[in-house]
Amino acid sequence: MQYTTLIKDMPEDMRPREKLLAKGETSLNEHELLAIILGQGTRDTSALELANQLLSTYKGLRHLQEASLEELIQAKGIGPAKAASIKAAVEIGRRVAIDSETRFLIKCPEDVKKYVKQVLLKEMRDYDREHFLVLYLDRKGGVIAKENVSVGGLHSSIVHPREVFKTAVKRSAASIILAHNHPSGDPAPSREDVDITRRLIDAGSIMGIEIIDHVIIGESTYCSFKEKGLI
Repeated sequence: MQYTTLIKDMPEDMRPREKLLAKGETSLNEHELLAIILGQGTRDTSALELANQLLSTYKGLRHLQEASLEELIQAKGIGPAKAASIKAAVEIGRRVAIDSETRFLIKCPEDVKKYVKQVLLKEMRDYDREHFLVLYLDRKGGVIAKENVSVGGLHSSIVHPREVFKTAVKRSAASIILAHNHPSGDPAPSREDVDITRRLIDAGSIMGIEIIDHVIIGESTYCSFKEKGLI
């Protein structure tokens, strides 16, 4: 018979909720934070053990946030209520991140570098598939919105101009920055990357929307088309 240690049976200073109240949220590790979101475990598994199982299955929070509601519901011990709590917490984090990013001003290549290092590298370097992301800017260089317009396979992401410029028109963006990741970790642009960029630049010029840069995110570095003279 397997013995499960319930959170209520743990010393008070080791219980996630009590620990947060006593020492603050930064004192908790990822498993403890997730356990608080889950609220409670099952008859056979504590909330901490469920959190451990989820993080192990998805190899950390970064990949857990990509899990669909349906996938989470199917996980042992989760179900609709806990899955909904996880997705709500992830969405709150995403919206807070977007809100902070909208205050970011991009007026020169150095600002693009700063944004890539502070935001995009951290966000995109661990994706296991290609994600094509667009950053929309107003006339002063302020970030209006950031949108993931396409998710491809292991080696390619298919993107169409209408997907890129739909939000640009809706939000009256003056310019945009393109970004996508290479799951291989090598940010060197492929022939397809160059061709897609040229197509998007041509479409943007017709609409009066400038493409400032296209950035490819690798494992720990990136490639800027602007810096390479490809734009």
